[in-house]
Order: sequence, then C-alpha cells, then structure tokens
Amino acid sequence: MKIDLQDVAKVARLAKLRLPPEELETMAAHLNPILGYVEKLNELDTDGVEPMAHAVPMANAFREDIVKPSIGIARALQNAPVAGDDCFTVPKVIE
Repeated sequence: MKIDLQDVAKVARLAKLRLPPEELETMAAHLNPILGYVEKLNELDTDGVEPMAHAVPMANAFREDIVKPSIGIARALQNAPVAGDDCFTVPKVIE
C-alpha cells in the first residue's frame, strides 16, 4: 500500500496537525516504508497462533492483599516539610 500526499494531509488534518507541503512529502516518504513492512507482515500465516499480550510468559507480580497495621500519623508526617493538625500542610493554590 502506497500512501499519497492527500492521504497524509487527511491524516494530519484528523490529528489536528498543520503541516506545510514539504513536511507532507517528508511524512509520506517516512510512512511508505512502514506501511510496506506492515503489508509484508500481513502475508504471514497466523492461523493457529494464539493472541498474546507479552512475548514471553509472565507470572503475576502482585503480592497478596494482606491487611497490615497503619504506620501511624506521626511516622507518616515525620518527613513532611510542613504539617499541622495531624495533616500535611500545602500552600493554597486556588484563589
């Protein structure tokens, strides 16, 4: 599949990009080899190939959800730059 300048201009417009004509030509020159590679991949026989999310087998890396005691307010606030009333104090950002 070969992409022409009108297709590149349409995609740029849909992406809300303003590209000058020389950039449209450059973009078409960059996109054509990519689309050629994708077309070559479409020639592969993928019947019987299971879809996968990862190229290598993955095990669940999450730990068990175990209830543990809290670290406490004093420890949570010990590195806070400013604290007050058992809370982090931050500068006001809304007028």
